[in-house]
Amino acid sequence: MNTQQPKQPMIEIRNVWKEYGHNIVLERLHKKVHQGEFISIVGASGCGKTTFLNMLLGTEQHSRGEILLDGQPLRREPGTERGIVFQKYSVFPHLTALDNVMIGLEFESSGLTSKLFGRNNGVQKQQARQHAREMLAQVGLSHAENQYPHQLSGGMRQRLSIAQSLVKQPRILLLDEPFGALDPGIRKDMHTLIRSLWQEQQLTVFMITHDLSEGFQLGSRIWVFDQPRVDPQAPERYGAQITFDIPLNKQTINQPGLLSALNQTLQPAEPLQSGSV
Repeated sequence: MNTQQPKQPMIEIRNVWKEYGHNIVLERLHKKVHQGEFISIVGASGCGKTTFLNMLLGTEQHSRGEILLDGQPLRREPGTERGIVFQKYSVFPHLTALDNVMIGLEFESSGLTSKLFGRNNGVQKQQARQHAREMLAQVGLSHAENQYPHQLSGGMRQRLSIAQSLVKQPRILLLDEPFGALDPGIRKDMHTLIRSLWQEQQLTVFMITHDLSEGFQLGSRIWVFDQPRVDPQAPERYGAQITFDIPLNKQTINQPGLLSALNQTLQPAEPLQSGSV
């Protein structure tokens, strides 16, 4: 007889809704995510994907329901256990690559009042500098530690954003279309980097993408956000739900027609004509 208890999910989403007044953006979200999963998130523009990511980050608050982390309510503010990388590079233009990574450690230690860059914390500053250098090495930027963002290519700036996000060793990494502005060749290199960091650091990843192939290639599950209920007279009446939750393994990835079928669901719906039923 197997008495092993089922593994507790790292993140549990229980009947979560997001509303702005009478406008329902998300509704009836129920999901469990275990540590180390990579969730690719796709859906039509404006369906609430970024809103959902912001709720996980803590910069947006859900209107109803619960989001649990390790069985406890997720803190309603950003924390060091969650890192995020945006499509637009979120680095500081007046700081070198090394200082851009170090500043994440500064905020972690004492917020805006930290003296990490001052003269009174020599040992702490040296430790932070070493840790930042190790992080730059992981993303392939050791040679550029003294360069400023304007001296870096787009791919290098995004690598720097990733280093800045991961230097605090978060458990959860949130990616909001991180590769959308990159050329195809650079995107392929970034895919390799993210996959490597995900596996090495045992991260739990949520990634928004408009590229289904990218979602299939990187994720261990793919979630499709869509509105199964639509009222053309009151489009704000119903929110998006997670309509597909597909485990990405060899069997599903090689399933004929799956990619094209999902692509079809992401196409904008045709508006109903007057008199339609």
